[in-house]
Amino acid sequence: MRNLRLTLAYDGTDFSGWQVQPDAATIQGTLASAMRRLTGENVLPQGSGRTDAGVHALAQVATFSTSSPVPTENFLKALNDILPPTIRVLEVREAPAAFHARRSAQAKTYRYRIFRGPVCPPFRARYVWHFPYPLEEEAMARAGSAVVGEHDFTSFAAVDPEREGLNPPNHQGHEVSRRGPQTPASNVRTVFSSWWERQGDEFVYSVRGSGFLHHMVRNLVGTFILVGKGSLKSEDIARILAARNRTAAGATAPASGLFLVGVEYGDAGDE
Repeated sequence: MRNLRLTLAYDGTDFSGWQVQPDAATIQGTLASAMRRLTGENVLPQGSGRTDAGVHALAQVATFSTSSPVPTENFLKALNDILPPTIRVLEVREAPAAFHARRSAQAKTYRYRIFRGPVCPPFRARYVWHFPYPLEEEAMARAGSAVVGEHDFTSFAAVDPEREGLNPPNHQGHEVSRRGPQTPASNVRTVFSSWWERQGDEFVYSVRGSGFLHHMVRNLVGTFILVGKGSLKSEDIARILAARNRTAAGATAPASGLFLVGVEYGDAGDE
């Protein structure tokens, strides 16, 4: 069996997220169907993370095992011929047998785009949160830096169980095995960098960390918006983190502005 690694880009607008679901179009399900047509095998590609409905990816990573002898360059062309244009395979490469898109990940980077102009162009509407109202952007930038470091991000996690959080990464970024049904999932994550920057008409948030909880980035953005509106101060971020309570933070920002930018691996993943 070969272990193949795919790098994917997709527009998540018309999909119900990554994870396969009955009677719903998903990235994983659409990719599995294309692989079945190509190889005749029933494989379920494993992604580096399960992006939610409406969330986009510039470089999602997925792995799957196959006995197919099809060369990697032919896999790339054939999959893109089968897949809808909203999903593109950017690269197919052989990977070591132990490499796993999620368990081997050491860091991920997400980006959230807010369009600040009075009228959002229709060709950008699917990829931004249109927020034309006044914001103190400098205060939001200060708030962004307040989440750097290792913290318990319970206040910024969705109330429903985080699907990846059931097996949280350790300090090396690898998945920790579940110790039993009575063991609560850890919501501790390390954020390596967190910053806001102006890019023309857009105010863009970028965050790089060891891993992310369900809705964590969108909940951070929703809270930073409250800082920008003056409802919270940048100093309140430390208090919200310490509360470890979802109700202490802001609302969840819309999915349309969020992108998975990239996933980082160690030397084994780069072979």
